[in-house]
Amino acid sequence: MTTMTPRFAVVGHPNKGKSSIVATLAQDDTVPIAPTPGTTVRCQHFPMRVDGEVIFELIDTPGFQRARRALEWMKQRETSAADRPRIVREFVETHRGGDLFVDECELLGALVDGAAILYVVDGSAPYGSEYEAEMEILRWTGQPSMGLINPIAKRGDHIAEWTAALGQYFKIVRVFDPLTAEFEKRMELLKAFGELREDWREPLARAVQSLVHDRSERRLRSARVIAQMLVEMIGLVLNKRIRAGVDPERYRAALLEQYQSRMRALEQSHRREVESIYDYRRVHRHEPELEVLDEDLFSKRSLMLWGLTPRQLIATGALGGAAIGTGVDVALGGASLALGAGLGGVIGAASAWFTGEKIAEVKVMGLALGGMELSVGPMRNLNFPYVILGRAVLHQRIIETRTHARRDELDIDAQTEMSSAKWLAARQRKHLERLFARIRKGAGDHELIDTLAYEVKDALGNVPAIPARQSPRD
Repeated sequence: MTTMTPRFAVVGHPNKGKSSIVATLAQDDTVPIAPTPGTTVRCQHFPMRVDGEVIFELIDTPGFQRARRALEWMKQRETSAADRPRIVREFVETHRGGDLFVDECELLGALVDGAAILYVVDGSAPYGSEYEAEMEILRWTGQPSMGLINPIAKRGDHIAEWTAALGQYFKIVRVFDPLTAEFEKRMELLKAFGELREDWREPLARAVQSLVHDRSERRLRSARVIAQMLVEMIGLVLNKRIRAGVDPERYRAALLEQYQSRMRALEQSHRREVESIYDYRRVHRHEPELEVLDEDLFSKRSLMLWGLTPRQLIATGALGGAAIGTGVDVALGGASLALGAGLGGVIGAASAWFTGEKIAEVKVMGLALGGMELSVGPMRNLNFPYVILGRAVLHQRIIETRTHARRDELDIDAQTEMSSAKWLAARQRKHLERLFARIRKGAGDHELIDTLAYEVKDALGNVPAIPARQSPRD
C-alpha cells in the first residue's frame, strides 16, 4: 500500500503567524503575509518539492471565528466520543456554503479530508479560555496534531503556560519562530512531524535527508554562479573605436562610466540568480553600490583597423598595393603585361601584415580604414576580486539563512568583515589568486569556472557567523 504524502493544515486564531509558518516550512515567499487579520480567507495548498517530487504539503487556513458556537452545535449531537469525528464531518457538510461558519467550514474541511493539525498560538500573549473551544473542536476531529508556539513579539513571555495548556490537547508541543528558524531547527520540526503518524515517520525522515542534500546542491549552484560572476567581472573589457585624428581623451570618462555601470549590472544579475536558486522571487534588496577600485583601468590605446581580421588586413593591403601597381601599368601603357599590379599587391599585402599603420592612411570611397581604439579593463587591482567575492558570499549566506516568511528588505551591510573576504585563510587566498591571475590573462573556460566554483563553495562553508537581524513581525 502506497503511503499518502504527508499533509498538514496550519490552523488557529487569526493573526498568530500561521502564514509565516507555512512560508518558512514550504520555502515559498509567495505565501500572502500581512499584519492585519483575515489575510487568509480560503485554504491554500503549498507543496514542498525537492527535484520535482512533493515530499510534504502545507495548507494555510483561515482562523477560527465562531469556535464556541460551532462547538455548541457539535455537543448537541454528541452521543459518544467515538461519534465526534463523524459529527465534525456532519458540521462541515451542513454549514458549507452558508454565511454563519464560513471560516470554520473552510479550515475543518481540510481536516476531515485527512490533513494533520499544526495548531499555532502566540507565545508572547497570555493563555486564555477563549482558545479552548477551538482546541476542543480540533481534538474532536481525531486527526494527529501538534501545538506550535510562535513567539511573535517581545512584549511578553508566556511560553510556559501555553506549553502546559497545549499539552492537554496535543500529542506534541514545540516552540517555533518562523522568522528566525535556522535550517537545523526546521529539520528538527519535520522529524517531529513524523511522530504524528507511524506511516509518516519514514517518508518524513527521507524528506529531511532530501532537504539536507538539496541544501548542499543549492550551495554548489550558488558557488558556480559566483564563480561565473568573478570571471565576467575581473575579465571585463570594453572598447571604444575612435576615428583617426580624434582625441581619445574625449571618450575616456564616458567609457569608464559605462564600464562601472556594466560591472554593477553583472553583479546585480548574478545576485538575482542566487536568489532564484533559493526560491526567492519577491525579495527586495538594499546594497551599497559597487565602487571600481582601480585608478588606471585603461589598459591600451592602440591603432585599430575597424574590426579587420588578419586575412582581411592582407586583402586590404593587397588592394592598396594593387592600386599603386596599376598606376605603373597605366604609365607603361600596358607594356608591363600587368606585372606591376601583381607585384604591387604582394608588396602591399606584406606591408599591411607587418605594419598595420600603413592601412590608417588608406581610404576606400573617401573613408579612412584606420583609427584608434581606447580600451578599459581587465581589472588589475589585486584586491578587487576579494571585494567582489566578499560581497557575493555575504549575500549568499544571508539568502541561505533567511526564512521565506520574512518580508523586510534584505540589507547587505558592506561594513561587515565578510564584505572584502578578509576572513579567508591564507591557503584559500593562495589558490584563489592563481585562478584570478588566469582570469586577468583572459582565461574563462569551463574547467576554470568549475575549479573556481569549488573554491568558492569551500569559502562559503567557512564564513564567520552572520549576526542575527530582527525583522518586523506579521
